[in-house]
Amino acid sequence: MRLQEQPINVVSILGIDYSIKAPEGQEETLAQAVRMLNKALNETKRQYPTLIGDKLLVLAALNLCSKQVELQKEHQQTLARTQAQIDATVDAIVRTIAEQ
Repeated sequence: MRLQEQPINVVSILGIDYSIKAPEGQEETLAQAVRMLNKALNETKRQYPTLIGDKLLVLAALNLCSKQVELQKEHQQTLARTQAQIDATVDAIVRTIAEQ
């Protein structure tokens, strides 16, 4: 039995082409990630025009990771607020049912 091979996608980052295998159905996610990384690289390059190569890549990656950490914090806060609202609603329902 032969395993289905994953298609190879060629992406360009900092002018270098990379051949990357993406699981079937994940090609668009890979393309979006490449666009996001290239955008971050361009923004970082505008802020720090003297950076090149690995230093540029590392700083752009750190900026992306910082944004991800902030989004995770916001997500956790939203979940906590939503859970509190659900708990309050359930309590109100329980009290209303108990009063009847």
